[in-house]
Amino acid sequence: MQDIVILTESLAPAAALADLLARRRVTAALAETAEGAAARCLVVSAAQEAAAGRAQIVETARRIGARRLVVIATDDAQAAPLKVDTELNGRLVRATLARRRLAEDPLQDTALLALADLIAEGAHGMVAADAETGRLIDLARRVGESEVTVFVAGPTGTGKEVLARLVHEVSPRAGGPFVAINCAAIPENMLEATLFGHEKGAFTGAATASKGLIRAAHGGTLLLDEVSEMPLGLQAKILRVLQERRVTPLGAQTEQPVDVRVIATSNRDMREAVRAGTFREDLYYRLNVFPLATRALAERPDDVPALAAALIRRHCRDAAGLPELDPRAIARLLEHDWPGNVRELENVVQRALVLRDGHRITAEDIMLPGDAMPLAPPAAPAAAAATALQAA
Repeated sequence: MQDIVILTESLAPAAALADLLARRRVTAALAETAEGAAARCLVVSAAQEAAAGRAQIVETARRIGARRLVVIATDDAQAAPLKVDTELNGRLVRATLARRRLAEDPLQDTALLALADLIAEGAHGMVAADAETGRLIDLARRVGESEVTVFVAGPTGTGKEVLARLVHEVSPRAGGPFVAINCAAIPENMLEATLFGHEKGAFTGAATASKGLIRAAHGGTLLLDEVSEMPLGLQAKILRVLQERRVTPLGAQTEQPVDVRVIATSNRDMREAVRAGTFREDLYYRLNVFPLATRALAERPDDVPALAAALIRRHCRDAAGLPELDPRAIARLLEHDWPGNVRELENVVQRALVLRDGHRITAEDIMLPGDAMPLAPPAAPAAAAATALQAA
């Protein structure tokens, strides 16, 4: 089954959308009709819906097994680059794209990128446009089909957990739980009980029993995020879980079997941590069966506009439509070195949404570290006159 089928009749951006989806490794087929197709999402033009009738288009979506139907209109008079409305509890999505967008480079067109992001919802994938990111997704999908333990290395804010979720979602364990624990965020004296669970009365404050996160992930995937921050004593116990597939809750006398796939992540140089004696060598090799690595955002510039478009979708709640980044704003983003990676980009996008005027985000709205705080706009003449009268 395809992720998406795009009917090409009267749909000018069909080929561009298919290319953007392919860069995310979302399977999208272009077709003249839906005859014989099977897909999770059907994309059609508003003109085709008008010709066939809404009832017929909805029936076509049902027939091919689609859980979502996306109807795309292009409009010369559309003020916002992209406007989105939903019907049928979100299963029918109407997107109106300003026709002028069709002349833009799809990789630089945040309206078209946002539309591709909308269409890709529900498909297992990551926001991506860069060729290297696409190859990383391919590798993660292949690894997901196996049961091997995975270690994801990379700088903070580069999508290590997103990649780990992708591995889980394409694996045979996708129907099971995905349980993530940030080893750096839980106090050392609580981490063991959080992971392994405990019996009632095992320690002061243990008023009830807890099975712990390892057993909570039974049948699914356990993500040990920032595993390099785990205390040495606990590392030995995690090693035993990986070897024996059993856990002993605090205060218990018997071991409990557990069936989990472990994915670990770290932003540190693990070989250096092993040499420094802060991380067990045997555990490192047990976790590092299949290594994956995310790259800094500055090393994958084609991902910057795609991620910015997805973040605009996430944070903008403007009923009139989603704003776009103009070419100078995109150029400014591409010039930045992004030491904070995607998290820093998200902050910049949120600031730009506050500073923008209308449906365009300009270069002046892009507030990067070191930039001066923007000044408040001058008062309008009428407002200034009213203020003067009141003062008099």
